[in-house]
Amino acid sequence: MAKKHIVVDPITRIEGHLRIEAIIDENNTIVDAYASSTLFRGIETILKGRDPRDAGLLAMRICGVCTGTHYQRSIEAVEDAFDITIPKNARLVRNLIQGALYMHDHLVHFYHLHALDFVDVVSALSADPKKAAKEAEKWAGVAGTAPFIAGGTSFKEIQDRVAKFVKQGRLGIFGNGYWGNKHYKLTPEQNLIGVAHYLKALDIQRDMAKMQAIFGGKNPHPQSIVVGGVTCVQDIQNPARIALFKQLLQDTTKFVKQAYLPDVYMAGTMYADEATDSKATFTELMQGKGVGGTGGGLLNYMTYGDFRLDDTGFYKAKTLFPSGIVYGGDLSKVEDVDPQKIAEDVTHSWYAGTGKPEHPYDGTTIPEYTGLDKKEDGIAYLKTNEKYSWIKSPIYNDTRVEVGPLARMVVGVAKKDERITKYVTNFLKRGNLPTAVLFSTVGRTAARAIETELMADVMVEWVDELAANAASGDLRTWTEFDFDKVSVKTKGMGLAEAPRGALGHWVRVENGKISNYQAVVPSTWNAAPRDYKGRLGAYEAALIGTKVADPEQPLEIIRTIHSFDPCIACAVHVVDTKGKELGVYKIDTGCSI
Repeated sequence: MAKKHIVVDPITRIEGHLRIEAIIDENNTIVDAYASSTLFRGIETILKGRDPRDAGLLAMRICGVCTGTHYQRSIEAVEDAFDITIPKNARLVRNLIQGALYMHDHLVHFYHLHALDFVDVVSALSADPKKAAKEAEKWAGVAGTAPFIAGGTSFKEIQDRVAKFVKQGRLGIFGNGYWGNKHYKLTPEQNLIGVAHYLKALDIQRDMAKMQAIFGGKNPHPQSIVVGGVTCVQDIQNPARIALFKQLLQDTTKFVKQAYLPDVYMAGTMYADEATDSKATFTELMQGKGVGGTGGGLLNYMTYGDFRLDDTGFYKAKTLFPSGIVYGGDLSKVEDVDPQKIAEDVTHSWYAGTGKPEHPYDGTTIPEYTGLDKKEDGIAYLKTNEKYSWIKSPIYNDTRVEVGPLARMVVGVAKKDERITKYVTNFLKRGNLPTAVLFSTVGRTAARAIETELMADVMVEWVDELAANAASGDLRTWTEFDFDKVSVKTKGMGLAEAPRGALGHWVRVENGKISNYQAVVPSTWNAAPRDYKGRLGAYEAALIGTKVADPEQPLEIIRTIHSFDPCIACAVHVVDTKGKELGVYKIDTGCSI
């Protein structure tokens, strides 16, 4: 039987525009895959010639979700260039803003973007609410806590609410799901638990956005971070503001421990066979002889490290997440990250280049769109032997790597970080799961949940530290600097972590203006096309070997891609309520405005 070509465009429930093309064999197993971003960003070009102190406000527009992370990384790149160390209060405030963003992002990702790859909404209508309550108690017990929603009456009320929507034909964003696909594995009662927590998470994520706004000024685009520190002086001095932050954190933590973690245990257990379906033993996996479970992919993990825990300045302070790189899933070895070994290649990207990978300090962003192949059966395919994506191909030490929460947990364990090892070990032990499950789509999803619990607990320490420091009389929030003196000719980098993974901003400054700017974002690392050696990006590698139950409903492709939490770029995408495309628009990239 001839191989089949599957095109998924656009991948929905993500940030931005992403197209996946996959080739399946006669057994419906993916034997080749291509990832393409169909949207040009160009913020780097806009930043040239600007005042570097304004870069953060513009750079945060790269994203519509991790706005605050791009904002802070850009500010830090300038602070690194100017050799500025911020005060303790500023460090703690930035940690709290970023920590709230992590929790918000991970919760929204699991419930509102990814969970419906595991949860069949329509199946929940046939559930027995009393049995669902018992099931919720069971999984909460695995997590060592009580269920967030208790009692059959509560689940019945939610089931009736969903049934009313279905009866009226008002499924809304649920209207185009692959409901009934035989690759959904949860029972009706488990599906009802997932739907109930999906709805409750809508309220919880609003509280986490409030947490960001308390010290950030507003959400999703905070305003309080400036080159040298932060501006939220009155909030730091006001015990009521700090108390409000702490109360919202406690409410959120309750949901994380009593709903999020139990749900991940439930889904992870029901899909555990996919996480360990490689024929290779764990030892063989460590020797590079296997590919991990479904969605394992590259098995090379990198993190820059993040959340400074002391005030010794850039790249000297101890961090909550240590930096490092692990090759081949081998947890017995870990190397430190050398920023000089980072480069970007554009062989298969719609950009002009020098013909060799370039370090971000020297990189360029010059659009060179060469289009799609001619149409067959009404579909225009990617020119996969040529350029086929607006995303460049980042390379570390001439190796393709994956970034994200799983990378942070893997590197933390490999570095024997006491706190990270404790949380990862506890999660696996409670779920009776082997370490090998981490190297899979399910493991990538679990890593986010582990990290969210860790973040919730450590943020209590930070908010108490901030309150104590302010009460001691230390109200410093900004470090003074002489702009005319430090901005003559310099360069700096903001290397840390976004919720989705390693994020770097590089800036060159000459005569008080930005002369070059490059940002390599987490989804650039993960969603990149092939590089100059023909090596696959993380998305592409993760899809190889995946079996698709129904090629007309490629649920497995979406599940694995969603496990990375793609964040391609902000854009407007318009479809009618049945998913029909309304129009195709071509933007002239040569516009002179």
